[in-house]
Amino acid sequence: MTARETVLGRVRDALALSRAPEVAVPRAYLTGRTLPDEERLALFVDRLVDYKARVHPCTADRTAAVVAEVLRERGARKVGVPAGLDPTWLGAYDGEVREDSADVPAPALDALDAVVTASAVSCAETGTIFLDGSSGQGRRALSLVPDLHVCVVDLSSVTVGVPEAVARLVPERPTTLISGPSATSDIELERVEGVHGPRTLEVVIRTDA
Repeated sequence: MTARETVLGRVRDALALSRAPEVAVPRAYLTGRTLPDEERLALFVDRLVDYKARVHPCTADRTAAVVAEVLRERGARKVGVPAGLDPTWLGAYDGEVREDSADVPAPALDALDAVVTASAVSCAETGTIFLDGSSGQGRRALSLVPDLHVCVVDLSSVTVGVPEAVARLVPERPTTLISGPSATSDIELERVEGVHGPRTLEVVIRTDA
């Protein structure tokens, strides 16, 4: 057999395999799980803290005060926000607030000390926050470039597990998953933070929203 015949034979075999009938894959995921608010909150906070995020549970009417306190503690004087963020959340903050837009080049976001966003849904079991690019969360660059991310999460949007969280998402939207501050390990397994995104994550959890 020549090399040409060998190659063509392998192509024919590959094409035959591509026409093989589809195999049904069982997807018996655990879904529909629930926990009382207190237990769900405790689990979510435990996972966030394990990822080295700072957590601030508060009532909805304390959101502005807590956000302002976090920003002041971190020395943030220039804060970026998505266009659709609830303006009352920055009502107690006395620094400069810059509304983001697609016209702002991503490198310019590096001049911001922090970013404040809302969130789409979160998973208590993994301590993961999902952003979907909607008006209160903004584009992906806004939450990745500044070194401090203050994310406001409503406890009502926190699910028990990943399947429950994914079921609440719109697949067509750009989804960003945040599990603690950005971190990686170098060749000597030394933890390095802030490589792929914010070095610091502060999560404000509105327990009655």
